[in-house]
Amino acid sequence: MTTTEEDHAVVVSVSRDPGHHFSKPTVDEVVLVEGWGIEGDAHAGTTVQHRSRVARDPSQPNLRQVHLLHAEVFDEVAEDGFAVAPGQMGENVTTRGVDLLGLPTDTVLHLGDDAKVRVTGLRNPCQQINDFEPGLLRAVLGRAEDGSVERKGGVMAVVLAGGAVRPGDRIRVELPEVQEPLRPV
Repeated sequence: MTTTEEDHAVVVSVSRDPGHHFSKPTVDEVVLVEGWGIEGDAHAGTTVQHRSRVARDPSQPNLRQVHLLHAEVFDEVAEDGFAVAPGQMGENVTTRGVDLLGLPTDTVLHLGDDAKVRVTGLRNPCQQINDFEPGLLRAVLGRAEDGSVERKGGVMAVVLAGGAVRPGDRIRVELPEVQEPLRPV
């Protein structure tokens, strides 16, 4: 694996919610638990916790323990008149300075001193985004020049090593040897 560290790669905000709500309140710190997710968050667990996935097959492994979203998307949608703040799109960790959507599957992100997550895939933006802010879904789900679908709703990950994560923590990126593009999970 190749490790990179950019001075500007940082955690902007952290969020958790014990209930199944679309937006998550920001907090001063979240604690990641290896193989589980965010302590005290409704989406933590070894098997799927998202309601739609539980309804289909509750025994599926939880590849969506942690949702990371790049703050740059807030800047982008602001150009279309949307005011979105950290946690409002349901993410646990808001980042800045990391091209989350351009990372390959199985990239390891080191968050702060101890926590590590493995990126499992893209978050597939859903209708709940429009329920939160009408028209926002179109802003985070578009078409690339080649006609392929662009998903700008962040990435999902599983926790490899636990630890506390706080705003201001540095992010270090560890790329996998085999680089496969991200797909929705």
